[in-house]
This record gives sequence, structure tokens and C-alpha cells, in this order.
Amino acid sequence: MSREVAGSTSSGGGLLSELAQTHVYKRTQGRLVRQITALVIGAIVAFAGWRLYAWMRSGGGGLLDWRAMPLPALVLAAGWWFAYRLVNWPRFADFLIAVEGELAKVSWPSRTELVRASMVVIFTMFFLALMLFGFDLVWRFIFETLGVIQ
Repeated sequence: MSREVAGSTSSGGGLLSELAQTHVYKRTQGRLVRQITALVIGAIVAFAGWRLYAWMRSGGGGLLDWRAMPLPALVLAAGWWFAYRLVNWPRFADFLIAVEGELAKVSWPSRTELVRASMVVIFTMFFLALMLFGFDLVWRFIFETLGVIQ
């Protein structure tokens, strides 16, 4: 049985205790997926802060600019810190590292294969839409003939 070294972060730590840390977990592994995840969460937080600011200026009492700034700025800073710490939380970081490892194994199609497959999908969608339109016309004619609809 191995013992944890005093002061080291175990991979089973809770998220709340992880929010107070400042270290970067496995700095060189899964960097791209972790950065993209943090950017997406940060963008969502930025949008939430912007909407909070707009609400506080208009419907939330029509506050002046300088009085409407602190709360959205606090939400923005806390959300960005949460995004940064979330991607360094050992359990979530290990998941993102595994995701990047699996993405490296994917055989991505070439541009011509992608265009060809996309054309097949688009053609199939239009064909099915036309078939459904035809069935709709047929059933409408039948129901109007029987007097079910007018």
C-alpha cells in the first residue's frame, strides 16, 4: 500500500478544497482540451456577467454605470477562477487528459471525404423532406375527401 506524501494533492480531493489551491495539475498533459474547456466556461461566465450588468442597468433599478459594475465584475472574476480551477481539479483534469488521448486515436476524414459525406447527408435530408411533404399532401387529400377536415 502506498501512502500519500504530506502536502501533495490526491486525485480524490473535493472540488471545494480544490478551489483554494493555486497549483496546475499535470501541467504538460491534455493542455489543448483543458484550455478549450476553460475558454468555453470562461465565455459562458463572461456572457452571464454581461447579462447581469445589462439587467442591473435597465430592469434591475436602472443603476448608474459605476454602481452596476462591482457585482458583475465579481461574478466574472469568480467564474473565471472557477473555470481555471475546474480544469485543474485532478478528477476532471484526468478525464480531459483521457479525452485528448482518445481524440488522438481518431482517424479524421480528408477534406474530400468530408465533402462527399456531407453531400450524402444533405441529399438524404432533402429527399426525406420531399417524401414527407408528399405523404402530407396524400393524407390531406384523403381526409378532405372523407370530410374529416375542411
